Amino acid sequence: MALPAIAAAAYQSVANLGATAASAPGAQAAGGGFSDFLSGAIKDSISSIQGGEKAAMAQASGQANIVDVVNSVNAAEITLDTVVAVRDKVVAAYQSIMNMPI
Repeated sequence: MALPAIAAAAYQSVANLGATAASAPGAQAAGGGFSDFLSGAIKDSISSIQGGEKAAMAQASGQANIVDVVNSVNAAEITLDTVVAVRDKVVAAYQSIMNMPI
């Protein structure tokens, strides 16, 4: 299945990020800062969702294996759920900051 591979890649990326940050305190990581990490995560999310859409279109035209389509669509759904959860946390944090007394 593709999902364990995706999860393993995500864990490896986070582990590498932590190792890079621990080895160079006070300095930015070799790949850039938090904005670069966030930008890369957004691009990965978009490509995952587009992959699910392409697989669904290929299945509709009869050119794809149903197992691959289900895996791609499931990965896209998990990605979308993650993006929505992160968005909700960001909105909640913003609202919390806006409600703080000055």
